[in-house]
Amino acid sequence: MSAIEATHPRVAHPQRATLRLIGSAMVAFGVFLSGFVIDEPAPYELWLAALLGIWFILGLRISRFTAPLLALLLAFNVGGILSLTQLKDLDTGPMYVAVSTFLALTAIFYAAIIEESHRRLPLIFNAWVFAAVITSLLGILGYFHAFPGAEVFTLYDRAKGAFQDPNVFGPFLVPPSLYLVHGILVGNLKTTPIKAFALLILALGVFLSFSRAAWGLFLLGICLLIFCMLLKERNGAFRLRILTLSLAAIMLMVASLVVALQFPKVSALFSARAQLVQQYDGEHLGRFERHRIGFTMMMERPLGIGPLVFGTMFLEDEHNVWLKSLTSYGWLGFVSYVAMFCWTIYLGFKNLLKDRPWQPYLMIAWIGVLGHAAIGNVIDIDHWRHVYLLFGVVWGCAALEARHIRKHVVQVSPMGLANNHRRARL
Repeated sequence: MSAIEATHPRVAHPQRATLRLIGSAMVAFGVFLSGFVIDEPAPYELWLAALLGIWFILGLRISRFTAPLLALLLAFNVGGILSLTQLKDLDTGPMYVAVSTFLALTAIFYAAIIEESHRRLPLIFNAWVFAAVITSLLGILGYFHAFPGAEVFTLYDRAKGAFQDPNVFGPFLVPPSLYLVHGILVGNLKTTPIKAFALLILALGVFLSFSRAAWGLFLLGICLLIFCMLLKERNGAFRLRILTLSLAAIMLMVASLVVALQFPKVSALFSARAQLVQQYDGEHLGRFERHRIGFTMMMERPLGIGPLVFGTMFLEDEHNVWLKSLTSYGWLGFVSYVAMFCWTIYLGFKNLLKDRPWQPYLMIAWIGVLGHAAIGNVIDIDHWRHVYLLFGVVWGCAALEARHIRKHVVQVSPMGLANNHRRARL
């Protein structure tokens, strides 16, 4: 029973179905808006803020299966509030923590609505794909200056789509890319050309973002997805299909990459960005030295130093989410954030290969969380909207699995069997 149904138990069944449809459509539209964050507050924040308020007023419940996520995210943001006490100037710090708290609520919201109905998962991922294709096209057109003013969708000669930063734009495209890859490998062959074309657009967008984190996330995600699918599928013919289509997709993307590299501008920037360690990484007070200094400094500051302060001290932000959780959220925030990531990865791994209707979405989200944990070593992801959506999907699917197991146990118990027989006689 949905929150809307629980609040209005006497509403007729057709009306309940209409309310559920409207509610799910509103969620899908919110996910779609997550692909357009040129200015802040973005339409995504405004829409989700209204949506959260409406759903919680109507009685959206937080079950005991998603309560640990709520507790960890609250502890994380309490750490952020405590770190504000270290600031001399409360100019931007409170707003930073407020955004963190809002994003935490979105993760809880997504987990709760998915637990309520797994049928919302296709809507969420289809909306994500739609948004990703549009914002990727904007980034591609902007990169090649396809129309006057198109440069607004680029930054430092890198595609950024309808985002503020190419380093967020690229990773945002990866989970919908994995969803398309999964659909190509297991879906209807009639729809394969459309999905393959959309995947090429997203892959080109990831490439033109020239984000090394996005490149690594894209390659790691596809490899893990194919590996997990081969583990799950026991049919030899189906495994052969997965391998064949995977090889075909890889060859097509390599061919597209070769074509893109024929443009001198693309080739020059690719050569510069393809180096594993850039000059600003290894130089004096570069990224890696700042990491070392920052971690050492935080060992003596249990409350952190406050949001956005690190960048004023070293002229660059942390570019490491674990260090960021220490500097901006203190020891409490760091422990909570690490625990949340570890618990999320454990829940996803535990339920990864179970044959359920929500299994493909859990697999994609889990791979996304794992990949973002990896790139978090070189970039700050604590304010990335789609990361909180991934958290919500994993925890929502884990709650669905827990409910499924509990329901199965009740049905096979002596009392459950007796109730089933009694209902059968009636």
